[in-house]
Amino acid sequence: MLYRKECSNGMRIVLEEITTVRSITIGIWVKTGSRNETLEQNGISHFIEHMLFKGTKNRTSLEIAEAFDGIGGEINAFTSKEYTCFYAKVLDTHKELAIDILSDMLLHSTFEETEIEREKKVVLEEINMTEDTPDDIIHDLLADAVYKSNSLARPILGSKSTVTNLSQQDLFRCFNEQYLPSNMVISIVGNVKQDFIETIEHYLSMDIKVNSQTITQPRPAFHANHINQTKETEQAHICLGYEGGVGMEDKLIYPMMIVNNVLGGSMSSRLFQEIREKDGMAYSIFSYHSSFLDSGLLTIYAGTSKHQLDMVREKIDQVVDQLHHNGLTEKEWKNSKEQLKGLYMLSLESTNSKMSRNARNELLLDEHPSLDDILQKIDNVTQDDISIILNQLNSSNAASAIIAPN
Repeated sequence: MLYRKECSNGMRIVLEEITTVRSITIGIWVKTGSRNETLEQNGISHFIEHMLFKGTKNRTSLEIAEAFDGIGGEINAFTSKEYTCFYAKVLDTHKELAIDILSDMLLHSTFEETEIEREKKVVLEEINMTEDTPDDIIHDLLADAVYKSNSLARPILGSKSTVTNLSQQDLFRCFNEQYLPSNMVISIVGNVKQDFIETIEHYLSMDIKVNSQTITQPRPAFHANHINQTKETEQAHICLGYEGGVGMEDKLIYPMMIVNNVLGGSMSSRLFQEIREKDGMAYSIFSYHSSFLDSGLLTIYAGTSKHQLDMVREKIDQVVDQLHHNGLTEKEWKNSKEQLKGLYMLSLESTNSKMSRNARNELLLDEHPSLDDILQKIDNVTQDDISIILNQLNSSNAASAIIAPN
């Protein structure tokens, strides 16, 4: 059973009761991420995520960690382009302790100067680690190529210079502007009763000021730019981005998922079968679709030896062109629908995944379609819907990012 409540200050709470488990997952979601940042303060959303673990007026960072370790629970967080999430998973008997600590982190973090300077070193090492992982950093390079001056082009971690220059005043200003009750959703899933919503309100409603500010960003334009980076790596890495991706609320989201699945989203996909299984030119080859509130991007990634890079690129273009001009086979169309339905249902078998689904639906879409609704929408996808997506695929108009030696 799913319960929803909008508090008097604008904060929303969604709770789903599952009596067959003994755990509970609580997530605090904030509608802010790297897309909401200025160029000068790129990375500040991710840095604030780190700082909320570094101590409050009531607890040190060690006490926060020990509290969850002592009950066998887990606490973590992540930042994306459009939202930030802090979550905890505990036994149902420890649910009040979990929301106590999470609310303390949200409402009473101190952002001490010494902790800020110490955490800068940690984040700089995180940036170094990402830069040493070409199959990670290449996706940031592609975003830079595709979105150009739009904030979606910037990395979530920020750059070394922007992180180094962040001040305590910057953090407090950003936090007070973005961490608003109207910008937040609290999502709870597990063995918990509806009346736990009152407990959430007790811990989170009192100290948050009412503010109806909304955050809007311009719709990004697609640019078929190309970025090449020389790096002494064992493999060459290539990412291709295609115009025609769709946003979260677009009715074509399900046809896009089917096309992506056939193209490179599974082991039976065309890219995997042609480039890895038949030609043996890559170990890792796949495609994925990124959906934002107002737009999306279809991406293909491949890692191969430097002397095969041109051949892999040519093969990718061939596969995309064939799909573009000839469409899906009847078998691909039907099998992909069943595969998507299976993957979707299997992905919702944990309290963590259900918590995330409910939070994103509330925070970004303002609706909660049932599982049956989703499955029906997948079933209702027609060949005409697929054709609309395929007509937007054009290998000659793809953006690219390449990391390769020499």
